[in-house]
Amino acid sequence: MTNLVTGATGTVGRQIVRELLDRGESVRALTRDPAKADFPAGVEVVRGDLTEPDTLAAALDGVTGLHLITFGGPYFAPLETGPRILELAGAAGARRITVLHGGGPSALEDAVRASGFAWTVIMPVEFMSNALSWADSVTTADRVREPFTGRLSAMVHEGDIGAVAAVALTEDGHGGREYVITGPEVLTVHDKAAALAAARGREIAVVELTRDEAVAEWRAAGHDDELIAFLLDVYGNTPEIGRTVADTVEKVTGRPARTFAAWAAEHAAAFRAAPAGG
Repeated sequence: MTNLVTGATGTVGRQIVRELLDRGESVRALTRDPAKADFPAGVEVVRGDLTEPDTLAAALDGVTGLHLITFGGPYFAPLETGPRILELAGAAGARRITVLHGGGPSALEDAVRASGFAWTVIMPVEFMSNALSWADSVTTADRVREPFTGRLSAMVHEGDIGAVAAVALTEDGHGGREYVITGPEVLTVHDKAAALAAARGREIAVVELTRDEAVAEWRAAGHDDELIAFLLDVYGNTPEIGRTVADTVEKVTGRPARTFAAWAAEHAAAFRAAPAGG
């Protein structure tokens, strides 16, 4: 059995590749530029572009499980090539498909849901890896600057997203399912900062920005108005699904979801300042 992972160089894709390898599965990783890919031994790296489905024919040969993302090309444009991708996947003999929900309407996801494959939609909430955006301010100033610091998030370890997808790609019983994936607890910005401080062994201050201050900082960072509006909405009025713990990880994988404290310990080095003169 061979599994093809598209979006394989992304945050979730890499985790799916790793989980499939750990399960002893045959894995192909799709990328536009195999020369720049960096995967563990045992991963077959193949060239292909989801915006040009016919480039996938060789990559799909003999594939039984297929993981799809809903965007591709420049600026993460939504993919409109779902029907052709699914046609090629069916001809190649694929049986199971997982698709990473992109957070909004998706023609590709709609095509997958309407297909005859055993499909599973993977719907993670906020990634724990989003905390890496704080690394610069933490290492240089021992602080986190954020608006809405009391906002709640059931953020999920990206490895758990990969684990759920790997099970759905390789085991029966997950077809036609929509899996909301969260961590095991609901956290505020203060909770996250405290976990990072404990992991790196140095305190981290939380500085609460006003709405206007946050907008000014995001604009200075190069964010466009559409992204800024999205951030204000999701941070200021986090949807219930993003702040409610689901037991999906344990039900699907048989083990508890990983905590943010565990994630922080794994990534503590990213939040420690380099030694003086080093």
